[in-house]
Amino acid sequence: MEKIEFNYPEAKRLITKRAHVGVVGSGDMEVLLEPNSQEGARVFITTSVNGFGDAWKAVFDRFFSKFGGAVRIYINDAGATPGSVLLRLEQAVEVIEQ
Repeated sequence: MEKIEFNYPEAKRLITKRAHVGVVGSGDMEVLLEPNSQEGARVFITTSVNGFGDAWKAVFDRFFSKFGGAVRIYINDAGATPGSVLLRLEQAVEVIEQ
């Protein structure tokens, strides 16, 4: 298991809702998204696949280029592909924006 963290201090949009999407299982992941009490966003990833920190960073850089929410994101991963990660993140954003 690998633990990865990222910070996005430029994320400033106030978020008030929480979201939980996805299920940890073979080749999938869950995303827990909650408001951050401070400016900026923090990402905490626990993954069963080691050595893909650069790939995770690229996915989150792309995500935060569009989503400027001040949130904490917790990801529990069981080998999801980058496309699945973006899909789950977009689903979480849909939940908080309803």
